Amino acid sequence: MQKIHLNPNVVSDPGGLYSQLVKVDVGDATFLYLAGQVGEDKEGNVVGEGDLAAQAEQIYKNIAAILATEGAGLSDIVRATTYITDMSKRAAVSEIRKRLFPVNPPATALVGVSTLAGDEWLIEVEVTAVVAKK
Repeated sequence: MQKIHLNPNVVSDPGGLYSQLVKVDVGDATFLYLAGQVGEDKEGNVVGEGDLAAQAEQIYKNIAAILATEGAGLSDIVRATTYITDMSKRAAVSEIRKRLFPVNPPATALVGVSTLAGDEWLIEVEVTAVVAKK
């Protein structure tokens, strides 16, 4: 088994606090574990302040960008956990997920939390993807 910690330059740099991506090769598969993504652009600026749907859109752009660095895409996601600070907004999350995963959606959990690491963030999504080793 090989494990590699990465911080692709397609998203903001966490400054050594954590890895944005941990890549694990096991047998003929590569597992991609992504850190929780929030509504930030590549420079670390908040996108969609006060707008959960806009933050969710940015999050999935970030996730897609990270996965692309390893030749993967959203369809390779097998597990997603979404944390939101306002459960009354869960319909917005469901609509985005239905559009992004029209068939074979990943196994998921939706968790209501009182706050995330930054007060400006309304949603955070962490995912695991699996791809065949090349």
